[in-house]
Parts: sequence; C-alpha cells; structure tokens
Amino acid sequence: MNKTDVADLDCIYLSYDEPNKEENWIKIKNMIPWARRVDGIKGSDSAHKAAAEASGTERFVLIDGDNIPDAKFFNLQLELDSTNADCVFRWRSRNHINGLMYGNGGLSCWTRQFVMDMRTHENSDGATESDVEFCFDPKYIAMHDCYSTTYPNASEKQAWRAGFREGVKMCLNKGARPSLTQFQQRVHHRNLDHLTIWHNVGRDVEHGIWSIAGSRMGTYMTMLTEWDYRLVQDFDALEDLWNTVKTHDPEIVAGRVSEDLHTQLDLPMIMLDANASKFFKHHYRSNWHNRGLMVREIDVIRQQEGW
Repeated sequence: MNKTDVADLDCIYLSYDEPNKEENWIKIKNMIPWARRVDGIKGSDSAHKAAAEASGTERFVLIDGDNIPDAKFFNLQLELDSTNADCVFRWRSRNHINGLMYGNGGLSCWTRQFVMDMRTHENSDGATESDVEFCFDPKYIAMHDCYSTTYPNASEKQAWRAGFREGVKMCLNKGARPSLTQFQQRVHHRNLDHLTIWHNVGRDVEHGIWSIAGSRMGTYMTMLTEWDYRLVQDFDALEDLWNTVKTHDPEIVAGRVSEDLHTQLDLPMIMLDANASKFFKHHYRSNWHNRGLMVREIDVIRQQEGW
C-alpha cells in the first residue's frame, strides 16, 4: 500500500461565477499556499479537464468555487493500492443553507487520466447517467467523512440555482427521470430524504428561501412537466429560468407548487421558519463523527443497515 500525503498533491480551486469566489480564493490561498486556480470555464466536463491540465501532479485535489475546506484535511494521507489507485474520491461537505452532509460541493481527488478520459455533462457520449452527474462511474467513490463546508447562498441567484439543481438531481434514478408511479419506489430513500430537506429547511440564512423555492421548482419541472431535465447542467438555460422568477416573491414561488408536490409525489411540504431551521440544523446528525479519510460511504451504510 502506498501512503500519499494530501499536502504533496496539487490543489486546484475551480470557480465559475460564484459571487463569493474571490473572497473564498483569498481564504484558500491563506490556508493552502500551493493552491492553483482555474476560473470561468463553461461546462462541468470542460472545467474539470482544465483543472486536470493545470495540475502538475497526476493526482490532484479539487475545491469548488463555493467551498471552504477544513485545514486538517491537508494533514492527512491517502492510502492507495491496486484496487483504488486510479479511482476518484469525493468526500462529504456540510451545506450552509440546510445542514445536509453529502457529496454535493465536497472536496474531491482525481487523477488527470480519469478526467481526460471521461465524457460527462456537456460532453456526454449519450449515456443517461453521464448527462447530469459524474458519480455513476464505478471508479468514482463516495467517501464517508466530511471535510468542508459549502456556501451556495452568497446571492439570490446562487441560492436558487443550487436548490434548483439538487431539486432536479435528487429526483433521478441513475440519471434518468422515473415515471410518477415509479417515483417513490425507484428514487433512493436517501435522495428522497435529501430532497425533502432541500424543500423545507434554510430560512435562517441569507437567501435560504430562494434555495427552497429553487429546489421545489426543480422537482416540479422535472417530475410534473415536460421540461428536459438534462438542461440542469446548462447554465444558460438556468439563467433563462432564473430570469422568469427573479422579480417574484420567493415565498410565492415556493408555495405555488407545494400542493402539487405533496399530492402528486407524496412529498412533505412543511417549510420550517428561521428558528425551526436553525434548530433542525443544530441537531441534524449531532452525533456525527469522521471515521478516517479512506472510509467509504457504502461500507458505513452496510454496517449500519446490517447488509
């Protein structure tokens, strides 16, 4: 087994149009002086390839533009062997809006070869799974531990877009839209849990209501209209959608679709106020603890559920 210090890997800060990206870059450079930056590349697949090209090491750490890592992450070691040396690792991040802890926005560690070979998002080869996500590749490993916090609420648009994208993606079954009758059976129960939290929690933070409105709107458009859910990765298409709602009251945007989401998809619509959201986040996973950098999420789930 080869032990590799995280601090020996290049670290790439990948930003696009996040309103907090310059502030975050200053924090990251102070924390990680060797960090490099790739900014403004359109398209998720193309941006990741630009990050790979910017790395001087074959394996590199990637930080999203709205993410702030925990400094202790860079004191840890990867344990690599023949089973995982060419794999991608994605650790959890805590979402500042709603307290969720999963891979969305989290730190990741890639190899340049993996990135250059992949064809996802705007460069997808037509495989359903790769149209909207990286995570269905068997060499893309979801890890258990959480080593960062993501702040996707520096503006109304950023919060709405973050919610909208997850409101779409949490509905899908391996990247494909299920039918109405399949929804509760085919969508993984953890995704349904996450979706419900996106729909109802976050009014205690700035622009959190826009995240709630966006996530509800994303779910509604994906499951209850003919909208092409694959456009979730097209930021121009999302900009057009944002322009249709940005002058509206987000409370009204969120409330407009709530009855349909409840009656047709059996999703709970119980939007928590600021105090209740704060209370929820304080106690959500209050007994959480990291188990080790190389612990996989699936192994912990198997242990907990007695597989």
